[in-house]
Amino acid sequence: MKILDRYIAKTLFKYSLSVMSILVGVFAFFKFLEEVDDIGRAGYTLIDALIYIGLTLPSIAYLLFSLIILLGVILSLGSLAANSELVVMRSTGLSIIDMTKSALKISLVFALVMILIGEFLAPIASNYAKKYRAEAMGQKIVDVNQQGFWIKDGQHIIHVDKNINGNQFKDVTLIKLKSSKNLDSVTHSQQASFDGKVVDMRASKSYQIDQSGQFSIVDKQELPQLSTQVAFDQEFLKSLKKEPKELSTWQLFKQISYLASNQLSADSYEVELYNRLAKPVTLVAMIVLSIPFVFGSLRDASLGKKIFLGVVISLFFQLAANIGAQFSLLYNLNHFLVAFTPTLIVFAFALINLKRISAR
Repeated sequence: MKILDRYIAKTLFKYSLSVMSILVGVFAFFKFLEEVDDIGRAGYTLIDALIYIGLTLPSIAYLLFSLIILLGVILSLGSLAANSELVVMRSTGLSIIDMTKSALKISLVFALVMILIGEFLAPIASNYAKKYRAEAMGQKIVDVNQQGFWIKDGQHIIHVDKNINGNQFKDVTLIKLKSSKNLDSVTHSQQASFDGKVVDMRASKSYQIDQSGQFSIVDKQELPQLSTQVAFDQEFLKSLKKEPKELSTWQLFKQISYLASNQLSADSYEVELYNRLAKPVTLVAMIVLSIPFVFGSLRDASLGKKIFLGVVISLFFQLAANIGAQFSLLYNLNHFLVAFTPTLIVFAFALINLKRISAR
């Protein structure tokens, strides 16, 4: 049994690597075509373009890993079926369920490796790739978004007109609330510093608002320094300029927690987080759904057609899951249920179908 498991794992791993090389290579080629027009501008050379594309490969592989593993499983088992090796394995007492388990084990190991690459290596490589390309083309490098932002932090609303580098702000307004409908004070400063925990505003003008009855009394003060402790940090500021899909899972979780604690909408981040958490389950469901097409064709001359049909059905299911995420945002549905319910339904159907095929 262990020998057969290792043989199936070896075959699956070989085909998965082959599929990854082809798909990542195709995407990298099209990305290279996008860079051709920029080669020769400033100091941007062909070598620079190749280095830039090389640094983006981990992100491309992470984006495609579900498709890579699915095709790897189908093609490897299809190859074993075409060579009648699956028939021999079944004659030794190895059931279809056992072979499916073997395929799933190596698939999940491969998926775990790809997830680790996507969560840790890909963001670092992508950020360095952007900086490397910008430097090669003589562009100014900025680590944090130069544009301003609004942040609600507890009883404070903070507006920064210009974020220099995550540590220095310009044209800062701090609005302090007594309640959701009443202002306590408004403070403005041309310059402020941020150490990751405290916003330190210098040479500020503060307007204390005392609301009594129908009138508001405004008391203006000149403050040489005003320090305010906040709940966000530099990593949160960096995440403001990124789309949810560009954030790591941990960053998504922090973003959702922060927005929820301040009663702000985190829908787009929740959809991305739940889809990402559902991705391994979706991958398993697609594999289990497509495997019966291989085992159901051991004596069928149309093996290639049925394998292709299995892949198409699985990919259509993945596409439907992505569309469901957009409907979840559009109609304000429960994002967790939308992410997991279709996958679990298809998974249950796939298990029933697999059990039916294995009983033959």
